Amino acid sequence: MILSSTGTLFGQEKQDSPETLRKQTDAKQVISSFFSGKKPDTTSTEKTHSTFSTLPSAGYNPSVGFSVGLTSTGGHVFGNPKTTTFSVVNANAYVSTMGMATFEIKNNIFTNDDVYNLQGSVQVGKTVALDYGVGTGHRVQGDGSFILNDLPLDNNSDVFPIKYSYIKFTERIYRKIVEHVYAGAGIVINKYSNIDDEHQTGPNINTHNYRYSMINRYPTSGYSANGWLVNFEYNSRDHINRTYSGMYADVVLRVNQKWLGSEHGAIQLKTELRKYWSLSNKNPEHVFSFWYWGCYLLGGRLPYLELPGTGSDQTNRLGRGYTIGRYKGTSFVYGEAEYRFPITQNKLISGVAFANVESASNSRSIGIGQFVEPGGGVGIRLLFNKYSRSNLCIDYGIGNYGSKGIFLGLNEVF
Repeated sequence: MILSSTGTLFGQEKQDSPETLRKQTDAKQVISSFFSGKKPDTTSTEKTHSTFSTLPSAGYNPSVGFSVGLTSTGGHVFGNPKTTTFSVVNANAYVSTMGMATFEIKNNIFTNDDVYNLQGSVQVGKTVALDYGVGTGHRVQGDGSFILNDLPLDNNSDVFPIKYSYIKFTERIYRKIVEHVYAGAGIVINKYSNIDDEHQTGPNINTHNYRYSMINRYPTSGYSANGWLVNFEYNSRDHINRTYSGMYADVVLRVNQKWLGSEHGAIQLKTELRKYWSLSNKNPEHVFSFWYWGCYLLGGRLPYLELPGTGSDQTNRLGRGYTIGRYKGTSFVYGEAEYRFPITQNKLISGVAFANVESASNSRSIGIGQFVEPGGGVGIRLLFNKYSRSNLCIDYGIGNYGSKGIFLGLNEVF
């Protein structure tokens, strides 16, 4: 429902050549020429340009009301452009007529020669999550309503809205070991409060969230999930916002501990792999890409709102074809393949086709891989800022049990 941005992970940035950029037309040029009455200048050799992009957003959902917001992304090189990766800062915010509000800012800063990298985010807000239960392999009555990005446009009596307030902070610092290889550590502090199960009407009519919290001895009104992180990464991608070639691999060990404020201790292992193959030297935008994302509970207990699932990646765009939180579990795995291709010669408009699968466990009767939920679709890309390769994404996705919808975003999904 609200446009979101990607590009908060790091890689070896390669600036497009002036000749390549002259052949491209982006939306900023089109908008500028519309108001000036002049045709877009494709012969400019300007050395200064803006890498900042902002898009308005709007949407409607019966659980949220009408909402409006802004999404922005920008960046700068803090060192030698030949040896220093492009640093990125993303921010987005929205407010709704039913009192929902969210603000978040994410940083991905590189020092000269990429010796150090700082990745972090701060998120504050009051929002709503739709609760479909834990694990894959089960249909919910009313599945099939149309989705606009995060949420369906129709209420469903068998889906339990959970309104809550949150404050989330995470920061990681990485040190380059050898070329493409980084190691680091960090901290995560997530606090949830004012949790309101709207369908929780009595002790004998319990929502998934209420039952899970009672079984795992979590307060039903609020809790914290705070811990430390140990990270190892490999990254050889040619660009952050829109990758043509290279690979990204990430392994994160997260340990929630009581002395940091968590109600219960927990150990999670998060693994991620992204691989990109450019299929043409003449048009490198022809790309086949693959994405794997997995999060596994190795020990302890997680609070309900921290269970990994659809939309649990850093930019909440994992699982096109389904709403955020449609599937979740104590452990969760996801895989996606996407083909990207240019449509217009000036690169203003491109297209994608994608297919994905996901699976979640419930630590009792359903294991990882026992039930697999497929999704897929097609999309259009509008080149928004050619200097930062940022683009507007409009995807139509379908999933199992009649799930379908339109998913919007700024920059590629992965």
